[in-house]
Amino acid sequence: MFVHCSRIAAIGAGRCLRWGGMWVAMGLLAVLVGGVQATELTFELEDNDEMCFHEEVKPNVKCTLEYQVITGGKYDVDVTLQDPGGNVLYRDIKKQYHLYEFTSKYEGTYAFCFSNQFSSFTHKTVYFDFQAGDDESMKQLTGERQSAFTQLEQSSVNVHESLTVIADYQTHNRLREYTGRVIAEMLNERVQYWSIGMCIGLVIIGVGQVMLLKSFFGERKSFPRAGGI
Repeated sequence: MFVHCSRIAAIGAGRCLRWGGMWVAMGLLAVLVGGVQATELTFELEDNDEMCFHEEVKPNVKCTLEYQVITGGKYDVDVTLQDPGGNVLYRDIKKQYHLYEFTSKYEGTYAFCFSNQFSSFTHKTVYFDFQAGDDESMKQLTGERQSAFTQLEQSSVNVHESLTVIADYQTHNRLREYTGRVIAEMLNERVQYWSIGMCIGLVIIGVGQVMLLKSFFGERKSFPRAGGI
């Protein structure tokens, strides 16, 4: 009887430890996912216009600027990135997509501008993602950790990294889907206008042919000759 109770207690303790470990892993994963920070924005850039954005960055921080023109014209835009001293770190002319990485040297406000001043008729829809530094939750977790990760904690970190990659893939897939949908809608609109024009042309040509054939077989009126009886 004592042995049976010990086995039951051992099994219950093992289940408790397993459930406790699962709750710890879920809590760790929630902290990691909740700590992810990124600056993403999709905006419309009018023709002959320029828009600038600013970000406070500390020195010796790895930064990433990614942008893509989703719709408008030839899908191109001018991009300029400047440090707090006004020095140009990156500049590109009429670019559709690019990913630029750099390490900040000075602390202050970094400005990146998107220009559509070369276009006089079409406006653009631009998406950008600016990231400065590493994930704070991961940095705190790895920096303050004195011992090695357990298998459960390492699995949670791997899941966090995989979710970050999945989120990036989903963002790019949504951008490609939106671009494809805009192109398909524009093509559909042009096909509809062309079809309407063809229908109107066919009706006009049909009516003209009917009137022409009718004039061929119609009765001609006879006019008296001059000087006749």
